[in-house]
Amino acid sequence: MKNIEKITPALFLMWMAIPCLGQSEQIFTDITGESGISFQYTFGDTSYENIMESSGAGISILDYNLDGFYDIYLLNGTYLEGISDPEGIRNLQATNKMYRNNGDGTFTDVSHQSGLANAQWSMAAGIYDYDADGDPDIYLANYGPNVFYRNNGDGTFSDVTDELGLAGPSLLNGFAKWSVSIGFFDYNQDNLTDILVGNFLAFDPSIRSSPDPSIMPHPGDYQGQATLLYQQNSNGTFSEVTDKSGLWYPQSKCMGLTIFDVDEDHDLDIFQSNDHQPNFLFQNDNNNFQEIGVLAGVAVNSEGTATGSMHATLGDVNGDGRVDILVTDLKYGSLYQNTGLGVFKDITTSSGIANHFKGKGGWAAMMCDFDNDGDLDIFSANGTAEELVTQPPLLLENNGNSRFTNSPERWGKYFAGKYSGRGAAAFDFDNDGDLDIIVSHVEPDSRATLLRNNTNQNSHWVGLVLLSPADGSTTIGAKITIYSGDLELTRINQPATGYLSYSDPRIHFGLGKHGRVDKIRIEWADGSEENIVNIASDRYLTVKKGEGVVK
Repeated sequence: MKNIEKITPALFLMWMAIPCLGQSEQIFTDITGESGISFQYTFGDTSYENIMESSGAGISILDYNLDGFYDIYLLNGTYLEGISDPEGIRNLQATNKMYRNNGDGTFTDVSHQSGLANAQWSMAAGIYDYDADGDPDIYLANYGPNVFYRNNGDGTFSDVTDELGLAGPSLLNGFAKWSVSIGFFDYNQDNLTDILVGNFLAFDPSIRSSPDPSIMPHPGDYQGQATLLYQQNSNGTFSEVTDKSGLWYPQSKCMGLTIFDVDEDHDLDIFQSNDHQPNFLFQNDNNNFQEIGVLAGVAVNSEGTATGSMHATLGDVNGDGRVDILVTDLKYGSLYQNTGLGVFKDITTSSGIANHFKGKGGWAAMMCDFDNDGDLDIFSANGTAEELVTQPPLLLENNGNSRFTNSPERWGKYFAGKYSGRGAAAFDFDNDGDLDIIVSHVEPDSRATLLRNNTNQNSHWVGLVLLSPADGSTTIGAKITIYSGDLELTRINQPATGYLSYSDPRIHFGLGKHGRVDKIRIEWADGSEENIVNIASDRYLTVKKGEGVVK
């Protein structure tokens, strides 16, 4: 037998400091209770029997008061006459909730004093400074009339929907308009922000499932509703130009809109995730859009099936500088690798995500570097659609070569539970350089959950805020590449990459061991380029188009 060295007090303390085999510090901690966030989602009543009640609502992140700390806008359902069960009338006063970040780890409900306590059935809130006055505005996608809130710059918002012409039609395909997604971009490069509104389906509450009237009707039982494009006029109002732009698809069933320059020709294209229809990829060709989803290889999943797609999430998963696309759905999702040849290769199975997502029902997702090691991980809020069956959320770790593994014990207790997740957003609420997560759930009596990221601070990072110039040209779709030693990382400026949700608008890069950034190259959507050199890490930079670093 080998001699056992005498254990001195110093050696004992060192031994106690070493984690036990198989254990590790959990990266995410649920701090909802101490944060002051008490949001509870309602779908109008206590039953769960139609597609409206199953759809949930989104979460949007913005710094509405420009204090440097990012705030949370949580969207809600409500009682609807003729749709909700009669006992649901107690939810008639349910509203959206705006939580102000106090900067000390807590949040305060300022919904009413900010003017944002909207009591409609809300789905998504698009966030963008459409008028380039320096503060973020909000366009609310609703079942029924949409609402545009202009930021007054004093912590309050004003409803200017009628002034701008953005309520939308009252009916589409004979039933109430049901908007679910908002996309901001300058589609015709006139330096004015245009708006794309994704509409879901023509919800007829009288429809019953033909196979079994006791179960929830399938999306295929309903007619669709067209996505609508609104062009901004020189006087600040908007005109609907869907048909003349080539986007009029009246039977489409949009669930998510993701806007970026897919072919890198310096105009912005559109990925539209559809529910149980092939997805659309609209290529911008001189302000007219051509649908090329099948040609590009992104219309259906690896089995050739059109599934219940939710939203396209963007990210370079293999570090080749090209933007790949993750589409969550109710089956097992799709991960499309950009080949650089105008087509995408389906790597859902080879990446490992098919096995992880199968049977979970994926809704809002983000591709972010949650552990700041320099590659993109995947978070997904999950839950079954047709029945209120809970599922475990996923946070899949990238091994650096577009292969993903699931280690819930590493990420924290929340990931060992089961929920009916819907909307979700990533944001650095405490400005410590790692990305925190907030998730909305639809199961009765559930609360939104705030997860604080406790990533080891020895891992470096850098973040960028992109500002539009006074001419109003948008920053959406800008491609940012970071060079740091042997590290080369690419991101797209597009915060609307999760179902119904807008994440932190700051573009975040984990840098691992790299303490400085050699160069940041920004390729704006209009083809102009900006370079910033020799930047210290562990900080947020504000870059204004044409002016470089301004803060």
